[in-house]
Amino acid sequence: MATNRRVFRVAELIRREISQLLLHGVKDDRVGTGMVSVTNVDVSGDLQHAKIYVSIYGTQEAKSETMAGLKSATGYLRSELGARIRLRRTPELVFIEDSSIEKGSKVLSLINRLEQERSSKKNTLQNEESE
Repeated sequence: MATNRRVFRVAELIRREISQLLLHGVKDDRVGTGMVSVTNVDVSGDLQHAKIYVSIYGTQEAKSETMAGLKSATGYLRSELGARIRLRRTPELVFIEDSSIEKGSKVLSLINRLEQERSSKKNTLQNEESE
């Protein structure tokens, strides 16, 4: 078992290298359909498995195409990752779609809408009191 600090460092290194590979290394057009960014990487304690969370900007169709492209490019990405980082074994890669950014923007829009409704009600009440 690796220490927590080592697991964190390996996860950060994998995130950085996979991000670079997605920008410049993958030639699959499906990966370029949606704008892809790596949001998080979870590495198991034995450094054998890595869950890579990706955020994809675009339509639902573009997201599914991008996920299919990432799944087909997993072998290439793993071999490139093994060449770039020095580990005894290169972790198995699993790509997971991360929708937390979209959920966060929905929550922010709801908060902004509630704030606007409250301010409009407040203004209406003030106008009624002044009349």
